Amino acid sequence: MSQFFQIHPDNPQPRLINQAVEIIRQGGVLVYPTDSGYALGCHIGDKSAMERIRTIRKLSEKHNFTLVCRDLSQVSQYAKVGNIAYRLIKAITPGAYTFILPATREVPRRLQHIKRKTIGLRIPDNAIAQAIVDALGEALMSVSLILPGDDYPMSDPYDIRDQLEHAVDLVIDGGYCGIEATTIVDLEDEIPVVLRRGAGDTSVLELA
Repeated sequence: MSQFFQIHPDNPQPRLINQAVEIIRQGGVLVYPTDSGYALGCHIGDKSAMERIRTIRKLSEKHNFTLVCRDLSQVSQYAKVGNIAYRLIKAITPGAYTFILPATREVPRRLQHIKRKTIGLRIPDNAIAQAIVDALGEALMSVSLILPGDDYPMSDPYDIRDQLEHAVDLVIDGGYCGIEATTIVDLEDEIPVVLRRGAGDTSVLELA
């Protein structure tokens, strides 16, 4: 049965954040809030935890996971970021964007796009998500919490606990955090290409 933490959305309690990080390091799967809805997360190097997430979401092996990062320096650890991309990401993050960039060797091959060797990365504007990746000291492997047959992410932590208490190790109640997907921006060639319009404002991208 999963644990259930109520964490303050603006001032996350360090004790609970550290407990959440320990669960991640021990191979756990957690549900946590972001700026574009609740998400499933696990350790970047834990293949079995990743497979548990695939089972919960009923995802194919072709589905691309996202790495949630603390800041731009951490993004640069997992992706090759050119000057133009660097300036753009710096200007609009943290925010509800997913950036597609060439992966570095720090990214396990199973997480990279099979043909393009790219990876999606995020710097979410959510205090709880930021606190988790800061305490973890590395990126968190993540995917939106959209259950099979649903069109939108789950938004009520109590409903999440009821449905997934035997499938995950931790559910974090961080309050309501929206249900709109991120804006996906392809920066593989540095020129921003919007692949999906979502919660992140695209007007700054169109001027780039």
